[in-house]
Amino acid sequence: MEGPIRAREALALTLFSLLFFLSRSSALHDLLISNAERRIDLSSHIVKVYLTLKVENAGSSPASEVVLAFPPSQVDHLATVEALATKGKRKKTTFVRLEVKPTELPDAPNDTKYFTIYLANPLNSAESITLEVLYMLTHSLEPFPAEIGQSESQLVYYRDSALVLSPYHIKQQTTFIKTPSTKVDSFTRVEPTNRAGTEIKYGPYEDHTPYSFSAILVHFENNSPFAVVEELVREVEISHWGNLQVTEQYKLVHAGARHKGVFSRVDYQSKPSFNGVSSFRYLLARLPPRVHSVYYRDEIGNISSSHLRTDSRKSELEIEPRYPLFGGWKATFVIGYGLPLQDFLFESSEDRRYVNFTFGCPLMETVVDKLTIKVVLPEGSKDPSAVVPFPVDQHLETKYSYLDVVGRTVVVLEKKNVVPGHNSHFQVYYTFKPIFMLAEPLMLASAFFLFFVACIAYLHIDLSIRK
Repeated sequence: MEGPIRAREALALTLFSLLFFLSRSSALHDLLISNAERRIDLSSHIVKVYLTLKVENAGSSPASEVVLAFPPSQVDHLATVEALATKGKRKKTTFVRLEVKPTELPDAPNDTKYFTIYLANPLNSAESITLEVLYMLTHSLEPFPAEIGQSESQLVYYRDSALVLSPYHIKQQTTFIKTPSTKVDSFTRVEPTNRAGTEIKYGPYEDHTPYSFSAILVHFENNSPFAVVEELVREVEISHWGNLQVTEQYKLVHAGARHKGVFSRVDYQSKPSFNGVSSFRYLLARLPPRVHSVYYRDEIGNISSSHLRTDSRKSELEIEPRYPLFGGWKATFVIGYGLPLQDFLFESSEDRRYVNFTFGCPLMETVVDKLTIKVVLPEGSKDPSAVVPFPVDQHLETKYSYLDVVGRTVVVLEKKNVVPGHNSHFQVYYTFKPIFMLAEPLMLASAFFLFFVACIAYLHIDLSIRK
C-alpha cells in the first residue's frame, strides 16, 4: 500500500513541476522588450553595467516578474544585481526598488544563468514598464600583456556581446562602452559600430530573437589601481561602557599586470607620470564620523605615513603602504579605531538591542574576494540574530577576553566577491540584562578584597617555629 502512495505523490510532484515550468515558459513568450539601452563603464577594474529595459506585455495574462539572462562566464564574476522601476516622466520621475533573486529555468541554452526581477505590481496585458538595472562584475578585465615593465602602461582585454543576452525578443537595442581614456588598441566591429572619444557605440540593432549573442573584444589602456583585498577580517567589538572597537586585518594585492624587471625608486620618484603609472602608493578609507584612537600598522610595526581628516559627517583615512604596489605585489596590514557606542547601538521592542553598522570594505574602489565580519557581543548576551540586505553565510562563535567567565558570543558574517555596492547597513539584534555589566567590576573588587585580606592575615600570623 505504501508503494502506490509514494508513486502517486511522485507523479503529482512531477506534474506540478511541469505545469510550473510551462507557465513560466509561456510568461517568457508573452513579454518582449521594445527598447534596451546598455552602458558599460570600464573606467576602473570594477565593471559597472547600467541596463535600461522597456518591457511590454504582449500576452493576455498579467506578468509579475521579468527574467535577466547572463552568460556563465559572467556569473562567476557577478558581484551584485539591482533593479528599479521608474514611474512618472521627467521631473516627476520616481524609482521603486525591486527584489532580485537568482533562479533556474529548464533547457537553458549554453548554460545560461538567470536572475528574476519581481515587479511591485503585475504588468497587465498591453501595458509597459521601464526597468533600470545595475550589475557589477569583478575580475573581468584581463591584463594583456600579462607582464609589464616599470615604464610601460597597462593594457587589458574586456570580453562581452554587442547584443544584450535576453530570453525575450528585443525590438531595438544599443550598447555603449566607456573606456578610461582614448587609448584603445583594438575593438571588434559589429556594424553599425562607431567610436567617439572614450565611447564605443554598438547599434542600434533591430529585431533580434531571444538569446542572440555576438561576441566582442575590446583591448584598451587602463592604469587605474587594481586593488584587490584577498581576505579581510573585520571585528566589531561592543562594550556597553560606551565604546565600539573596530579592528580590520587586510591582505591586499595589486591584481593588474605583473611587474617585470628591477624596480627603480629613483625613476619612480623623479618621473611619476611615466614610471609606474599603473601602480598605486596610497588608498583612501571612508570611516564613520567621530572616529578616535586610529592606528595603522603591519608586521614590522606602526606606519606613520597616513593622514586622517574628520568632520561631523565622515572621516577619511589616507593610508600609504611602506612601498608602492605594482602588479602582483602584496601588502598585509591592520587598521583599528574606536567609535562612540551611542551612534550605533539602539533599542528595539521586547527589550532587545541592536547594533547598526556598515557592511563591506571602507577602502574606495576595492574588490574583496572574501570578507568576514565578526560582531563581538558583550558577555551575557543572548538570542543573537543578524539582518543583512543580501545573502551572506552566518554562524556563531565564542570569544574569551579579559575577565570573561562564559565567553562572548560572536556573530560571524561571511561573503565573497564584495564591491563598494555592498556598503549598506546591517543590524545585529540581541538581548542583554544590565546586571551583567557589574560582573567584571565585582570580580575586580573581590580580587582586591581577597588580596588585602591575605596581606592582613600574613602580617598577623606568626609563622615562626620558636615558642
